[in-house]
Amino acid sequence: MKLFTFKSKFGLIFLIAVFFIIFANGAFYRHVLAVYPLTLENAGFLASLVVVLLNGIIILLTLFSARFLLKPVAVVLLILSSLAAYFMDSYGVVIDHHMIDNILRTDTAESLDLLSAKMALYVLFLGILPAWFVIKVQIPYRNFGAEFLAGVKVVILVLVISTLVVLPFTPFYASFIREHKPLRYFTNPTYYIYSLIKYSKKQLKGRENKVVTVIDDSPKSLGSERELVVLVIGETVRADHFSLNGYAKPTNPLLSKETLISFRQFYSCGTSTAESVPCMFSLLERGEFSKDKARTQENLLDVLKHAGVHVLWRDNNSDSKDVALRVTYQNYKTPENNPVCDEECRDEGMLVGLDEYIRQHPKGDFLIVLHQMGNHGPAYYKRYPKAFEKFTPVCKTNQLEKCTGEEINNAYDNAILYTDYFLSKVIDFLKAYSKDFDTAMFYVSDHGESLGENGLYLHGLPYIMAPDAQKHVAAVLWLGDGFGLDITTLKDKQNQEMSHDYIFHTVLGLLKVKSKVYKQEKDIFEGVFLQ
Repeated sequence: MKLFTFKSKFGLIFLIAVFFIIFANGAFYRHVLAVYPLTLENAGFLASLVVVLLNGIIILLTLFSARFLLKPVAVVLLILSSLAAYFMDSYGVVIDHHMIDNILRTDTAESLDLLSAKMALYVLFLGILPAWFVIKVQIPYRNFGAEFLAGVKVVILVLVISTLVVLPFTPFYASFIREHKPLRYFTNPTYYIYSLIKYSKKQLKGRENKVVTVIDDSPKSLGSERELVVLVIGETVRADHFSLNGYAKPTNPLLSKETLISFRQFYSCGTSTAESVPCMFSLLERGEFSKDKARTQENLLDVLKHAGVHVLWRDNNSDSKDVALRVTYQNYKTPENNPVCDEECRDEGMLVGLDEYIRQHPKGDFLIVLHQMGNHGPAYYKRYPKAFEKFTPVCKTNQLEKCTGEEINNAYDNAILYTDYFLSKVIDFLKAYSKDFDTAMFYVSDHGESLGENGLYLHGLPYIMAPDAQKHVAAVLWLGDGFGLDITTLKDKQNQEMSHDYIFHTVLGLLKVKSKVYKQEKDIFEGVFLQ
């Protein structure tokens, strides 16, 4: 039984577009009003902006208004837009092609951390109920030619109206387009549709590039002593929450007892794991990096493998983001491999069995990459065992907007306490090999995190508009005695601005690998004597 009958499909299209304008674009309006306050001078422009967005959605739906197509497309858009509205309203994130990549790479456990009653209400009232209405309404269709001609007329009419409402406010739109481009990232559903198309094109292009270019087929290991380097890839740790960097709360009680250096001005390549991790290991620097380019050439791990270094990647996160495709990879997100699991598998479990791995290779150097779960949000309270809940009260929900700033920060800082413990265990592990190897631990987080500042949570904003909290990351270096270098000689570099671009060349330097792609100026040890 049909609920309602429209005289034409354009009545339904207009109603859906108005629904999106009223209920699904709260984040867009908030960001626009922050730049163009609701004053008499701005009122006309703001009204025209709403009309333009409405017309854009009408055109979009008209393109998919053929018989048997309009309703399925409308239902899918309503469900997706309800989710987009929830995440933009609740966390201040942007649904761009990077975020879509993150979403598609998120595993089941991480997805469950995002579920909440508030999300269910968004999906119910902004998605399911209006989708049910769309399914139930009746739409009379004429022959294809008549419907096509009607669609053309509607698109032309909408374009004329848009032109008429834009022309009086040309100076406003010039500013809006040139100076405030990021505002359009919050339009719903138009921007995430654009991002889906962009993401799909990149994926198709990536599949076409099947040949992986060898960037150096003859690197050489020059060290007379064996090297054992552990590279820890942190997750979601911002520099300003490390007490090593001056943070008021003692989040690094164990690391502070070690002789090491914390680089206080270290910046990430991206604002998400899917972007930053491939960039860390790529020869491409941030300014030229793209995942499409990175897929077409070998990375740091490949160069080391060609030089005879034993490379092992252990992962307690989602995966290696295609970095470890050609080296030994072990998944420690599951109890089958990770012996240290309670509510979830813990990072320290990645250390179990490493002694046996080293014994199996009596010759050669080692790079062991440990990819942490770290501070993965929004459920920070799950990221550490109960014994590390030192800072209270704690936010015990994934709906961060329901918690106070203190509760969010406490949960986040407790997770850093656990990382401090984990890194101290890595150092203890390396100390046991100091007689047989030159040992080193290099810890770098993949990106930072917004904890409610200016209404922003989590990470993943486009780099150009992301705050420092999402880009300024924790980075720590510990060296064993075998390197013949007192770490204190590096102290003058702790306030030097560095980035993920330094990782490729610094690791080559630590492992004493000579390569034609090595850049001394991007090695942290440049100008510092290293035996």
